[in-house]
Amino acid sequence: MASLKELRGRIRSVKNTQQITKTMKMVAAAKVRRARLNCDMARPYAERMQEVLKNMAQNTGDNGPLLLAGRGDEHVVRLVIFGSDRGLCGGFNANLMKKTSEIIREWQAINKTVQLVAVGRKIRDAVRSQYPEMLVAEYLDLSRTMSFDDAKRIAAEQVTAFEASECDVLQLVFSECENMLTQTPKNRQLVPFVQTDDTVEPASIDYEPGEEEVLNELLPKNIDMQFYQAWLESLASEQAARMTAMDSATRNAGEMIKGLTLVYNRSRQAAITKELIEIISGAEAV
Repeated sequence: MASLKELRGRIRSVKNTQQITKTMKMVAAAKVRRARLNCDMARPYAERMQEVLKNMAQNTGDNGPLLLAGRGDEHVVRLVIFGSDRGLCGGFNANLMKKTSEIIREWQAINKTVQLVAVGRKIRDAVRSQYPEMLVAEYLDLSRTMSFDDAKRIAAEQVTAFEASECDVLQLVFSECENMLTQTPKNRQLVPFVQTDDTVEPASIDYEPGEEEVLNELLPKNIDMQFYQAWLESLASEQAARMTAMDSATRNAGEMIKGLTLVYNRSRQAAITKELIEIISGAEAV
């Protein structure tokens, strides 16, 4: 059994850890509110742009721009994974990698080559651990200074890779922040553009100067916006997962302190009782 001094040291150490996790929970709670507000503001614009492109794509068919129709010969699939730069966020990155592994198996089952782009230090480390040969690019330490320009730069580099025939399909893998307790990994294809709902009838709208010209202008902007939206969702999910993980850690530390305190009190009482017995026995012997 540990000595009283060792027990006091363990209790003090756990209390210090509990204070740290409680502080991290409060910081994550403040950050997740701002992140979710940014998501809520950006989401309507991203969804509306998707709807406009969907209607135009139905009118255009397979004769549209390259970003819309693709090459028709899809051999190389590039997945851009939005993870975190920092840890202590529960199963956030692990769930992303689980989703990524499922997608990789689906593409490999039909003999496609998969490339991975990691956005975030922790997700980069996970990709290096499981699929090092697939990692083709990484973007690190951008979460603190993340802006639309950063998302636009990353998107432009991936579109350039597509236009240079380095990949044929471009997809995003990110966590959607449904609420404070639920972050769901999602997969969204950007290139070629996918019409996710074929039941929607094309809107009878005349575009000037023409649908193809409008598509050439809107498709790159839509990719930029979808990258930015995925990034915002990922940041909100990361902070929500961190807040939940730190709340759980704080409660677990409290339970551990209670258990250690109980052991300490019992050990202290036993030591006092032993000393009293020794004193009484000594007095009786005299």
